[in-house]
Amino acid sequence: MRVSLQALDGIYGKPAVGAQARLEFAVAGQWSKVAHATTNEDGVIASFVDRQLRPGLYRVVVDSDLYYSGLGFTAAYPEIVISVRVSVEPDDHQVSVVLTPYAYSLFFGDRA
Repeated sequence: MRVSLQALDGIYGKPAVGAQARLEFAVAGQWSKVAHATTNEDGVIASFVDRQLRPGLYRVVVDSDLYYSGLGFTAAYPEIVISVRVSVEPDDHQVSVVLTPYAYSLFFGDRA
């Protein structure tokens, strides 16, 4: 099982290039960092890790404060925290986020 991220910049209507995000896994009620990555020129982190992940509760944390401060904005939501429960099927899961300094929209599904 793999988890990917697609981040789109809602101000400019383009991929959010260079957005930093981390993937965390819930272990005994605490969040444990699995990986940290930066979106590519398509606004995508194709997979946070090269190994298979186990099913369970994950969260993706997007650093919108750092992303928008680089563009001269102040973000009302400095982090966008997306908690998701993932299972074995389908094998590839994708988190999609459209972000702006004052709003965001989420989608979670499988990568086709």
